[in-house]
Amino acid sequence: MSAELGSPALEDETGLVLQALLAMQRQSWEQGVASQALLDLGQDRLVKVMARDAVTRQTPTGKLADISDQGAVNSGAAGEAVLWAAQRSSDPALAAAFQRQVQWFRVEAPRAPDGTLFHLENKPECWVDSVYMIVPLLVLAGHVDEAALQLSGHRRRLFDASSGLYGWRWDENLQQVTHPEHWGTGNGWVVAGVARSLRLLTDRSGSFARDAADHARTVIDACLAHRSPTDGLFHNIIDDESTFLEANLAQMLAYGILTGVADDWLPASYRDVGISLRESARQRVDGHGFVTGVCGAPHFDRSGTSAEAQAFYLLAAAAAQRLS
Repeated sequence: MSAELGSPALEDETGLVLQALLAMQRQSWEQGVASQALLDLGQDRLVKVMARDAVTRQTPTGKLADISDQGAVNSGAAGEAVLWAAQRSSDPALAAAFQRQVQWFRVEAPRAPDGTLFHLENKPECWVDSVYMIVPLLVLAGHVDEAALQLSGHRRRLFDASSGLYGWRWDENLQQVTHPEHWGTGNGWVVAGVARSLRLLTDRSGSFARDAADHARTVIDACLAHRSPTDGLFHNIIDDESTFLEANLAQMLAYGILTGVADDWLPASYRDVGISLRESARQRVDGHGFVTGVCGAPHFDRSGTSAEAQAFYLLAAAAAQRLS
């Protein structure tokens, strides 16, 4: 298939991946990232439907798209579509639902003494995944200082400066990283979360924009140092070659890099590597539209498929279209 941006082959394949995504079961964060992909692809009617269903499944505490999830922050990914739909609707329930989600993050969700949100409701742990769920939503809601606090809090706990990569989980009671492995998807959540945040930020002249962009570039470069020279992918644990090669980090980095180039916080010299990463992941799309060989659902402990990987294929495709 042609690798040219915007080619008919890419458009057909994107539609196939989208169809597969819509047929897959989704948890709150998967519903959220799927709706963001649809937003970026201009699928407005589908976004409105997904936003309304996220509100249907909102908990009394404010968590959107919740399906019996003990997660405290995964629901945040669904907020962008809900606000988008609220701004295009006369239904005040949508705007109220968005504000309840923001209130959960700002006031009610469990957190450490310094304000850093925990990933789960029932354990005092900070996870690298949370950066994507929390930071863009707070930026979108206009609470940039709080978004900066959340990025900083997770960075202090989980970022390994010696490698330029993130560990996975921190225990607040033990005051230590309990899962120090440099999980590929986790590092992808950080890069993609910063990219999403900076795209939503109305004023990029402040310190948050500069610091977040510099930090994302550090993580990007650290990941790229471990890219496989044969197929252009990464090991599930980035710096552990005994773990399986997987495709979703390549997509997440492609999305972050191409978004960064389009939004001028990454140099144009990164464009080609972003396109190359996307092409490497495209080789894993099967005839059903599944992106195969990713860190797979439901437990994300082996190679498989996942709704989040489908969504990041689409997010990377939309980012590529912005540069075509």
